[in-house]
Amino acid sequence: MEPLRFGLIGGAGNAFIGDVHRHGAQMDDLAILSAGCFSRDPEKNRDAARKWHVDESRVYADYIEMAEKESARQDGIDFVIIATPNNTHYPIAKYFLEHGIHVSCDKPVAVSVAEAEELQQIANQCSLHFGVSYTYVNYPMVHQMRAMIEGGEIGRVLTVMAEYPQDWVINSIDRGEPMQDAWRFNPAVGGKSAATGDIGTHVECLIHMGTGLSVERVLANLTRIPADMPLETNTQLLATLTGGVPGMLWASQVAIGYECSISLRVFGDKGALEWCHDNPSRLKYTRVNGPETYLTCARSFLEEGPRAMSRLPYGHPEGFFEAFGNYYRAFCREVLRAKKLTDAPALVHPTIEDGVRGLRFIEACLKSQEQGNIWISVQ
Repeated sequence: MEPLRFGLIGGAGNAFIGDVHRHGAQMDDLAILSAGCFSRDPEKNRDAARKWHVDESRVYADYIEMAEKESARQDGIDFVIIATPNNTHYPIAKYFLEHGIHVSCDKPVAVSVAEAEELQQIANQCSLHFGVSYTYVNYPMVHQMRAMIEGGEIGRVLTVMAEYPQDWVINSIDRGEPMQDAWRFNPAVGGKSAATGDIGTHVECLIHMGTGLSVERVLANLTRIPADMPLETNTQLLATLTGGVPGMLWASQVAIGYECSISLRVFGDKGALEWCHDNPSRLKYTRVNGPETYLTCARSFLEEGPRAMSRLPYGHPEGFFEAFGNYYRAFCREVLRAKKLTDAPALVHPTIEDGVRGLRFIEACLKSQEQGNIWISVQ
């Protein structure tokens, strides 16, 4: 079977995430980069094409030209990866869907619930797959956590704690340097939320994928630190999850001493589970009145799904690139299934449904803040 062909929007120059997408999509030899609009700057666009060995005749000035020409080719791309600022996700994704091309998009998939729901509707109507690259839910031990919860290993879930502390914003301010990725704090580009939309949605998706529960209500406190920031840099939430389970969420870009420490702790009446990105290959499991036990990747005692997601022999660290590889292995399989090129079973990964839920989560948090920090339903 020949590999799928994909195109990339964004990723040129010093852009970090575009190259991560490229590596992840090609990790299992299921797809190959064949076209792109890597930058609006023509020189950077061509430089990226040469660096990534893309035929310059398939390097386009904008996404409109790319969608139109690639959809008309017999050997056109099967899917597109969108790795651009938030306000561009909706028009780019919509245009490629309307031209019959599957989509993988960074989160958030749009800047409003209405836009996200429209993308979901178009994808469903066109029988196209739409994946959303929530990175952290693609680590094997997150799936092991879900399997153990559903298998009753910790009994009835009592409460859930999830957080994502970072310190890059306050570090930039302290150094007196221009803000890295300043567009994230421009409402016209990044949307109406910063910390909540940028990393809080990762926490929300991690809860859903790691426990099977959904955030149904929020009471949010969104703060701007320093006070003159245009959007919030610190988000603290009380939450009600499926079945009335209480939860707490924290997402911060001003937490000194934390680089990328997203974590999830789930407490039941028979035990507890804890996963942290600082050591993503390990899952802490504690039985009630029992010792702490640490489960690690690739071991025979793991559930079949998480064990299959492990890419290296146990004892060898796996990380961010492998998580993206797991996402794209599942995404590409779904595209192959849609094209009737495989009957292999689907693999769990974030999709447009998760993207829509993420936008509903953001809007509920914003409403809670605007209305005096009250409980708001996520709907």
